[in-house]
Amino acid sequence: MPISGHTLNGVLLLIVILASLSVVTSRHQARKSFLALQQEKQRAQQMEVEWGQLQLEQSTWAAPARIEKIAAQHLQMQLPQTGQVKFISAQQYSSKTSGAQAR
Repeated sequence: MPISGHTLNGVLLLIVILASLSVVTSRHQARKSFLALQQEKQRAQQMEVEWGQLQLEQSTWAAPARIEKIAAQHLQMQLPQTGQVKFISAQQYSSKTSGAQAR
């Protein structure tokens, strides 16, 4: 059964419409994806700024002078006197611990 000219034109028109719709849909998806990418890049940049602020805050909280002040004021701690400090070499420490483990 031969295909008439009107039927062929109708099929071709349908194919063109479907192709056009697929192009529009893919362009729309590409735009949505691009916008999502831009938002994530902006979020990443905000997180980097926040990370820098947190590192600065941590260094402030962990400052040796601040720790020493809190230890002295709130915990009544003080630096040991010179005679109270004893130095232990790593060899002495390892031989003592290995002897204790052997028992």
